[in-house]
Formats: sequence, structure tokens, C-alpha cells
Amino acid sequence: MSSTTHIPSEGLPPPKTHVGAWAWLRSRLFSSPLNILITVLLAWFLLMSVPALVEWAFIKANFTAANAQECRASVGGACWAFIIEKHRLILFGTYPYDEQWRPLIATIILVAVIVCSGIRRFWNWKLAIIWTVGLTAVAILMWGGVLGLTYVENARWGGLPLTLILSTFGIAFAFPIGVLLALGRRSKMPAIKALCVVYIELIRGVPLISLLFMSSVMLPLFLPEGFSIDKLLRAQIAIIMFAAAYIAETVRGGLQAIPKGQYEGADSLGLNYWQQMRKIILPQALKIVIPPLVSIFIALFKDTSLVVIIGIFDLTLAAKAALSDAAWRGFGVEAYLFISLIYFVFCFSMSKYSQALEKRLATGHAR
Repeated sequence: MSSTTHIPSEGLPPPKTHVGAWAWLRSRLFSSPLNILITVLLAWFLLMSVPALVEWAFIKANFTAANAQECRASVGGACWAFIIEKHRLILFGTYPYDEQWRPLIATIILVAVIVCSGIRRFWNWKLAIIWTVGLTAVAILMWGGVLGLTYVENARWGGLPLTLILSTFGIAFAFPIGVLLALGRRSKMPAIKALCVVYIELIRGVPLISLLFMSSVMLPLFLPEGFSIDKLLRAQIAIIMFAAAYIAETVRGGLQAIPKGQYEGADSLGLNYWQQMRKIILPQALKIVIPPLVSIFIALFKDTSLVVIIGIFDLTLAAKAALSDAAWRGFGVEAYLFISLIYFVFCFSMSKYSQALEKRLATGHAR
């Protein structure tokens, strides 16, 4: 008696119309008559604008002009020679010219510390050491006064290093404060809950410009005679207060999304309140709110440009100062494109890291 063995055949691949580039185009760009119309209009706009932009920015651009007159003589192109001539003022503000290697190294160190913070193998005690050593080095380089370095008061800081310092310290201090405020708002103790609610709603109801103005103009009026707080420190405190309120509301949303069973499970393990928050509740809540948190961080980085209203020499004010040179007036487009590119690089990097972090932690909340 012969026996037969059934060998299952391999499954058929999905139709080509459902996978690949064409399927992506159909689902994203040509899925409806309205999408088709928008796609055609955007394609026409790009076809008309991109060649002209490339011609202006590269083909007819002037990179080697010795002065503004030569740039103006080259009709129809960008004057990147202005950026080459004024890049130090834009990047480092009024920091002493011969000492500008110090803010350059400080910026590199600060970026390196931020990058290390995003690498998972450093998510332990090593990260605290990296931040401590990095911020100490940045402070020594920027202020000086030790190791033979000339002392430079922070009133002369400016440009990209100042923008990074304001945003980095703003995020680093606002995040833990915001988490504590979120926990306080959900607290069962009425006094703590009321204080947190008042703080969060009051700060969120006031624009950052108002907080900066009050910290710069109003706060000194209430201080004792002979006592003053540095302008940069006042601006930094205002930024931290503002960001903490928004972070608190975002984290509170994550806490509310945690199922009640997680709290009950933590209680059954005999953990106290802070152990529950640290080991079970907060890790899940923070996973959920990664996208809105990164949006707040990106907005905070861009909002540091508002310190210009109180006379702090950030990247935007440095570009404006470069344009005030009578010999190089009229090249505002190039200046603001340059600083826009800097902002874009940092914001885009944060956005892509957020997406990578979501996938790595498998949050299930991909954007």
C-alpha cells in the first residue's frame, strides 16, 4: 500500500498593485480626486519653483565677492559671500573675536552630550557623569577666568552657543519639573493638587513673550535694592517655567491613558507610591507621550529666538546685527535662510530621533 505526503505549496505573493512604490503612490498621493488635484498642483509648483531656486542659490550665486558691490553686480543670484564674511558674528555674536574657538568647542561638546543622551547604552549612571563633565567644560570655556582663559561675561555670549544653552538647560530642567507637576495635579492631597493646577493653568495662559518681558523688566522692580539677577538667568528661568507647564499637561495625558489595572497591579506588589511611579507607571506614560513631548522640545528650541525682545544676543539677533553693517545691507534673505537651515537641522534631527525611539520602544503610537 503506497502512501502520499502532502507538501504545502508556498503562498502566493501579494499583488504588485498592493505593494511597492506604485502602491505607496496610490495610497498617499492618488487615493481620491482631491488628493490627485493637490498632487498635480504641488507637482506643477515644484516644477516651476525648484529650477529657479537652484539657479538663484547655486548657479548664479556669488561665493567669492570681496564686498557688497561685487555681489550686487551679479544679478539674479544669492550672495553667499555675505555669510562667509559674517558667519562668525552670526554664529558667535559679540563674543571676543580672538576667543571664538572657545564657544565653538563648547558647542561641539554640548552637541556631543546631547547625542550621547540619545544612545541607549549610556542610559545609566554614565549619563550623569557625561552631563556633569560636559556642562562643567562648557561653563569653563564660555566664562573662562580659570586655566589661563580670559573671563568673558555672559552679556557677550551670543549666536548658536547661546541658543543651544538656553534650549538644552530649558529642556533638562523643565522635564523633571513638568513630571512632578503632572504627578502633583493627579495627587489626592488637595493643597498640592490646587497649587499645581493654578501654576499649570496660569503659565499656560500666558505667552512666553510676556514671561520674558516680566522676567526682564518687572522682576527687578520687586528685588531688594542692591540685589540683582543676571538677565540671562532670568530668561532661562522664564523658559523653564513655561516649558514645564506644557510638559506637565502632556505627561498628565500619558498618566490618564494608563489602565487602572496597572495601578492595582503595582499595589498588589507592595510598592510604595514613588516605586510605583518610577518602575511601572511613568515608563509606560512617557512611552505614550513621546511624540507630543518631542513637539514641545522642538517648539522650545525655536522659541528661544524670542529672547531677542529682552536684548539677549541669540542666533536671530546676531543675524540682524550682521545685516546692520552698512557695507553689507540688503542680504536679509541669505542671512535668514542660513539661520533657518541651522534651526531645521536641529529640529529635523529631534523629529527623526523621536520616530526611531518610538519604534525601538514599540510604543504602538507611531505618527
